[in-house]
Amino acid sequence: MNDIIQDGHPTLREVAKEVPLPASEEDKKILHSLLEYVKNSQDPEIAAKYGLRSGIGLAAPQINVSKRMIGVHVTDEKGKLYSYALFNPKIISHSVEKTYLTGGEGCLSVDQDIPGFVPRYARITVKGTTLEGEEVKIRLKGLPAVVFQHEIDHLDGIMFYDYINKENPFQEPENAFPYER
Repeated sequence: MNDIIQDGHPTLREVAKEVPLPASEEDKKILHSLLEYVKNSQDPEIAAKYGLRSGIGLAAPQINVSKRMIGVHVTDEKGKLYSYALFNPKIISHSVEKTYLTGGEGCLSVDQDIPGFVPRYARITVKGTTLEGEEVKIRLKGLPAVVFQHEIDHLDGIMFYDYINKENPFQEPENAFPYER
């Protein structure tokens, strides 16, 4: 938890650099640690022992490394696990239709609750490179799609609350359906 930088830190607003591939051992170690943190934070015993705040995704800029790397460990509503550590993830296609989490979004780099709806694409396809150097294409919808968009935004210096309607935080986004978590 001590490595996670907080809202207001300049690195969170930078556009992260592409990771040269094949990845260096150091970059592989950093990427592996992103996924490890998220997995460990979801284990009640480990989280309690190390004082970890539970998370389902983490991007390298959140640990003050301005490189395009994310770790995601999340299950969809059917219980399917999406566990990925990716270099240079990119959204290559998305639906016109939007969605939003009815409970709003949170972030390991933001300590306070920021209420409001965050419009996201309902379905996306992400391309990236795994720790093993394999290029993957992942089709996502529901919560996993939201999480990947949230983490990829970190790589572009965008915070989730940038999308919240300032005048009316709970106004339903246009062309969007609610997603209950």
